Amino acid sequence: MPGGKHILGKSNVRRVFGTAKVGDRGQIVIPKEAREMFGIQPGDTLLILGESDAGLIVSRPETLNDIADKLLNTVKNED
Repeated sequence: MPGGKHILGKSNVRRVFGTAKVGDRGQIVIPKEAREMFGIQPGDTLLILGESDAGLIVSRPETLNDIADKLLNTVKNED
């Protein structure tokens, strides 16, 4: 496909949406199909997590809140 973009996999649960180049200002464009699938709109805030060996994770901040709630509830229930 043009521009080096490619879509692998057909699952709606996990998939590769393509590639993104980092621009001069350090910005990337999230592929349209990914934005549509996850309802990402201009002005939305996304959380960027990283691990040197594994790479980057881009997620909604609410996801971290959900995980933190589950973790804290697990710790609380163990007491």
